[in-house]
Amino acid sequence: MHSAVFLIEFGAIILGLGLLGRVAGRLKFSPIPLYLLAGLAFGTGGLLPLGASEEFVAIGAEIGVILLLLMLGLEYTASDLVSNLKTQHPAGIVDFTLNALPGAAAALLLGWGPVAAVVLAGVTWISSSGVIAKVMGDLGRLGNRETPVILSILVLEDLAMAVYLPIITALVAGVSLAAGSLTLAIALGVAGAVLFVAVRYGRLISRFVSSDDPEKLLLVVLGLTLLVAGIAQQLQVSAAVGAFLVGIALSGEVAEGTHTLLSPLRDLFAAVFFVFFGLHTDPASIPPVLLPALALALVTAGTKIATGYWAARRAGIGVKGRWRAGGTLVARGEFSIVIAGLAVTAGIEPALGPLATAYVLILVVIGPLTARYTQPLAAWFAERRSPGGRSADPVPDAAAVLPEPASRER
Repeated sequence: MHSAVFLIEFGAIILGLGLLGRVAGRLKFSPIPLYLLAGLAFGTGGLLPLGASEEFVAIGAEIGVILLLLMLGLEYTASDLVSNLKTQHPAGIVDFTLNALPGAAAALLLGWGPVAAVVLAGVTWISSSGVIAKVMGDLGRLGNRETPVILSILVLEDLAMAVYLPIITALVAGVSLAAGSLTLAIALGVAGAVLFVAVRYGRLISRFVSSDDPEKLLLVVLGLTLLVAGIAQQLQVSAAVGAFLVGIALSGEVAEGTHTLLSPLRDLFAAVFFVFFGLHTDPASIPPVLLPALALALVTAGTKIATGYWAARRAGIGVKGRWRAGGTLVARGEFSIVIAGLAVTAGIEPALGPLATAYVLILVVIGPLTARYTQPLAAWFAERRSPGGRSADPVPDAAAVLPEPASRER
């Protein structure tokens, strides 16, 4: 009977997620807020709490995080990361300063303490790579001149997660300063070693993993990823970081084949992850934090726009491209929920989970809108303020003047 109830519950969850994904696709919208709302509806204090399938959903959620980070790592090579660190690190510093500090300040103003401040700083800092990549594809901007600037900022944020997540893991676990420093040293050492091996021996690793049989390739890569993630977790380093580094180490045809094979699994378990986070958030706890979440969302939407504008200006992009870069970076999503989830699991601050949920819901809705309308609105305001109703900036946008490289995907 228990098995039958489990199959019914889990089948209903998957079917519901599929239908919600269809609705989001019709509306050209990210499905993340719908997944979170589904979790709220069927979790603690929801309409119909789940019972039999909750433990399996928890395991699926952990696999979802691992696959999200693995697939993200597959998007970049070790040389890409090293190059971005050398050329775009000032943009990364500005990004951290403008977007992490508001979250930390908000936590301290709410009286949540320094650990919650570090956690909320990460929630407001990291943009959603998945949502942003989808929005750029939907808007046909993958070949625009500002796109490499956007991707560079996202790469730096993703790389920073390899340092940030072990720090958070140590803080929420309440370990001593010495133990926390050891955890961070291990994380940095592992990350550095993997990057070195990936740069020097990436082709050999990819050749070892490679297989013409999709089944064998899937099993080897997935098994290797889960194994490394588990070892990383055992060493008090985030399992997500281990998965991210495995993705970086793979390159070429292996990375492309793995991306194709694992994309459906990633989508499935990532959806389960968002549902799981919603399951552990009581809907009644959201209204009390809705105003702080809205205020924080508006502030950090502005700081992300400023970050993208500054980074694109530094790269010599035209004014229109600067506004597009800023508006595109606004969306938060999977990483913000991952970070908040660590604190919620550890019981750091009861209100942190509801605030992060409301914050992500707001910005994952606003993000696609700012990506589409920030530049037109900026142009409209410029025309209103300039004499004679003409734009105050006579310089044409570089993306519209210079030809697009033929090798870039449109």
